[in-house]
Amino acid sequence: MKKLLVAIVAIACICTALAETKAKKAKETPKTKKETVAKAKGSAFIVISKKDLNLRVYDVVKGDTVLLKEFPVCLSKNKGNKQKKGDMKTPESPKGKPFSISQIQDASTWRHDFHDGRGNIKAYGHWFLRLITPGHSGIGIHGSTNNEASVPGRASEGCIRLRDADIITLKEKYAYVGMPVIIKAENEGEYDWEKRVKKAK
Repeated sequence: MKKLLVAIVAIACICTALAETKAKKAKETPKTKKETVAKAKGSAFIVISKKDLNLRVYDVVKGDTVLLKEFPVCLSKNKGNKQKKGDMKTPESPKGKPFSISQIQDASTWRHDFHDGRGNIKAYGHWFLRLITPGHSGIGIHGSTNNEASVPGRASEGCIRLRDADIITLKEKYAYVGMPVIIKAENEGEYDWEKRVKKAK
């Protein structure tokens, strides 16, 4: 009888532990999804200036275009529009056809070998905002782990590199899947409408 009671208690403990684990997983799932799935679509968009080495986030509020945030960026080592893989150029979006964010990926463990003697190192910050850039693949907006000093500047292989803290801010506060991203040509300054924008308060 004593053995039977011990067995019943043991089974009850196992069932309780399983139920707690299941409940814990159910609570954690939304958090995990929240970290990897982008926010809902909005009216905010990004403009990246090769000339000024900056990334600006704009939104349309009550019919007015408003500047929400500006970040310094590091762009490709070579100037000009990307033509082929490995040319070390950042692609430029055609007039009236912005690129867009297709995925927001956790890149905190991603590594890369720049062939500069440092080996295979962490290089992307916490987030990689993958872009749809017709004709080219692997282009995104990401952090600069182990390359912070390159921002602002010209040192990337084609991607848009932000400081690690800035990629977190961009992802957490502004970015979403489908977000339009305009990348200007080298000789393009501010658009006329950019000169008239209001800064967010």
